[in-house]
Amino acid sequence: MTTTTLIYLALLLTTLIGVIGAVIPVMPGPILILGASIGAGLLYNWDNATIAIVVSSVVFVMCFAIEQLSGIWGAQKAGASHWGQIGSLVGLILGFIGLLPALPVGGPIVGLFFGPFIGAVVGELLYPRQAPLGDRFTISVKAGVGIVLGSVIGLIIQGLLSLFAAIVFISTTWHLGMGIS
Repeated sequence: MTTTTLIYLALLLTTLIGVIGAVIPVMPGPILILGASIGAGLLYNWDNATIAIVVSSVVFVMCFAIEQLSGIWGAQKAGASHWGQIGSLVGLILGFIGLLPALPVGGPIVGLFFGPFIGAVVGELLYPRQAPLGDRFTISVKAGVGIVLGSVIGLIIQGLLSLFAAIVFISTTWHLGMGIS
């Protein structure tokens, strides 16, 4: 195998890790696909990688926007207050670093999914409402579910977009990396 082929295989592996990273919170995803596309441009000639670079750039920007907006969209659909949204962010951070007492096992990946829910519920319970505790709890759980559901939908969309970018990368650069004319 030539050095060029080995480098291409590394770029291909980076792209595949990028697809996985698109659906795992706080793991880089689309940026890895964009980096691999730019690497192919540097390695083989910019003209040969232009389509992959353009597609992965657009996907990167779209995924960034989706990541920022999906949780907010879910929160708004569920009627969450800003307290719930802030609680969700705090829960995400605490869940990731493993500081949630409700999560003694499972590590940061589990914390990334349960942390925002727990944080949103606590944030909503702290929000000053003129409602009985039972109603406040129901509203809080609904807000937590909405935030998590919005985030999961966003991750699915990011995963599909990243998969598309990876397919474009592979289909437009395979012949270069494998030395096929």
